[in-house]
Amino acid sequence: MLFWLLALLILCGFLWNYKRQLKIANITDKYIFITGCDTGFGNLAARTFDKKGFHVIAACLTESGSTALKAETSERLHTVLLDVTDPENVKRAAQWVKNQVGEKGLWGLINNAGILGVLAPNDWLTVDDYREPVEVNLFGLISVTLNMLPLVKKARGRVINVSSIGGRLAFGGGGYSPSKYAVEGFNDSLRRDMKAFGVHVACIEPGLFKTNLSDPEKAAEKKLAIWKHLSPDIKQQYGESYIKKSLEQLKGTASFVNVDLSLVVECMDHALTSLFPKTRYAAGKDAKTFWIPLSHMPAVLQDFLLLKQKVELANPKAV
Repeated sequence: MLFWLLALLILCGFLWNYKRQLKIANITDKYIFITGCDTGFGNLAARTFDKKGFHVIAACLTESGSTALKAETSERLHTVLLDVTDPENVKRAAQWVKNQVGEKGLWGLINNAGILGVLAPNDWLTVDDYREPVEVNLFGLISVTLNMLPLVKKARGRVINVSSIGGRLAFGGGGYSPSKYAVEGFNDSLRRDMKAFGVHVACIEPGLFKTNLSDPEKAAEKKLAIWKHLSPDIKQQYGESYIKKSLEQLKGTASFVNVDLSLVVECMDHALTSLFPKTRYAAGKDAKTFWIPLSHMPAVLQDFLLLKQKVELANPKAV
């Protein structure tokens, strides 16, 4: 009996793996739109999917990013300048894309544009410190999605939202994690709404990667700038040793981040080309072995493990 049960499990595993490897046909007549292509995941994705034969429309924030990308890709790839926080810019871009894709529609929409914002204790911050990452990471993503959705529905295509492990666990104060938690909620509701239209919606949750977004030096500079403008009371509670050690800790994260950006692009590729794409993808060893498993654990265990890494305050009772 045990032998047959084991054989059944092996067969199910084989069939499941085989199913995941089945790919769509005729990618050379399919259009995909990717945001945030100046650098990082979006840039690598645009170059990768261009080589595969997709008609890539890459949205860049800057003219220099657009020019550099076009210099490295084929004539199939088109770029468009896009600020996802500008509603009129998004509408114009959607109309331009509609003219490009025609009756074929848009097979893939990859919402990749995002920023980190300030990473600092919440009681250091103002509402404005939260606003920018929420505007880009959440409202920008929603704006692009709603404007491109009719084209995706026409193609019965795919929407891929790049979230983060910061959408599963809040590892620091600031607007980044709240924006990514909200992206997860939007992604889930959109996935269910689009099922009737034959549109598949997937979410990618990268761990910590070496990109411009997560540059520890820039994050440390922003944190120090906030510290310099804090009230004497807050500075007394945290202490000079806190800021010094926390900045050193922040800069030290560079030694254990994922450096292979293709791990995220491979998730995008599967979500775009598999006949049976997943609903969620974890990218990076840290995401798979630590962050995602920890997100399923009781809050008391999450707090214990994450607070172990926190720098001790000088005088938290000085309030």
